[in-house]
Amino acid sequence: MAKIFCVANQKGGVGKTTTAVNLAAGLTRIGQRVMLVDLDPQGNATMGAGINKATLKVSIYEVLLGMSDVASARLRSENGGFDVLPANRELAGAEVEMVELDNREKRLKDALSLVADDYDFILIDCPPALSILTLNGLCAANGVIIPMQCEYYALEGLSDLVNTIKKVHAKLNTDLKIIGLLRVMFDPRMTLSQQVSAQLEQHFGDKVFKTMIPRNIRLAEAPSYGMPGVNFDPGSKGAQAYIAFGAEMVERIKTM
Repeated sequence: MAKIFCVANQKGGVGKTTTAVNLAAGLTRIGQRVMLVDLDPQGNATMGAGINKATLKVSIYEVLLGMSDVASARLRSENGGFDVLPANRELAGAEVEMVELDNREKRLKDALSLVADDYDFILIDCPPALSILTLNGLCAANGVIIPMQCEYYALEGLSDLVNTIKKVHAKLNTDLKIIGLLRVMFDPRMTLSQQVSAQLEQHFGDKVFKTMIPRNIRLAEAPSYGMPGVNFDPGSKGAQAYIAFGAEMVERIKTM
């Protein structure tokens, strides 16, 4: 049975998709069976895994609306070595269409339950908003990975996200917990980064992952080649950090 984690933060530009794609590739490199679920209408995770979102015949849109199942919609990322449940702009329409559906918060959970035995990990890349799509991700997941930059505004948004997770845990998904906070785009030369990092460790303790993801140009270049950074340049500092993060994730799951 797969462990299902969503990568979430309602603040945009904090590295959610980069984290989801590279964690999927990093886990695959250490022998795990992985599926990446793209729950963002922008479809960036789909493209970052080397799948053309413009040519999709079936996507997560059809899965959420009950017109297809995950087994029919998933595709293989040849560049990443993992499966992808892809998304494109059609997914934006699902938010409106799902409003009138029964059990609308748990459509994704029900769909993933049919393929959970095929994987060790299912990673969900959530959109940068607290929408019905993000709610589906949180209801389907066992835990949340929160990528965040070590800057002041990131701390402001974090409290809102933590409160949302608590509400979902109380009302919709009692299995949901925060797996950890991942410091991304970290620049140790900046005093502010070090100060915010220290605050996170003080307030969240061992919930903060030991691995830090540095600012790295090779990670930024990789999506334009349709490849995870982990495979685009395995020797880069960013790739090495995500591989280490994957190993830390596996160890953390064992102790949960």
